[in-house]
Amino acid sequence: QVQLVESGGGLVQAGGSLRLSCAVSGRTISRYTMGWFRQAPGKEREFVAAISWSGGTTYYTDSVKGRFTVSRDNALNTLYLQMNSLEPEDTAVYYCAADVRFDAYGSGWHVPVPDYWGQGTQVTVSS
Repeated sequence: QVQLVESGGGLVQAGGSLRLSCAVSGRTISRYTMGWFRQAPGKEREFVAAISWSGGTTYYTDSVKGRFTVSRDNALNTLYLQMNSLEPEDTAVYYCAADVRFDAYGSGWHVPVPDYWGQGTQVTVSS
């Protein structure tokens, strides 16, 4: 059984930084594109960033480009999200996910396997 456990969330002032981690157990992540999503209060869950299995290719939603950096350590089975220059609009629960895929004709970034989600970590950015 795959488990994804996020950590590193918290309360930070605008302009500050946080680093999220996602530790995966039960399955090696080295074969999968991994990603981060977030859900703000009253909004749908949205894609934030993804990274290819090798780490050689990264993808970001426009609102975080230049501020967030996704990385991975396959030897440690861990995914990271470095978040700099945080804004109040970044306030959300952040989720990591495994086997993230992109569907250009419909669902966009999505996670086909329901079990491949973490439980989420809260990030709150104060103004």
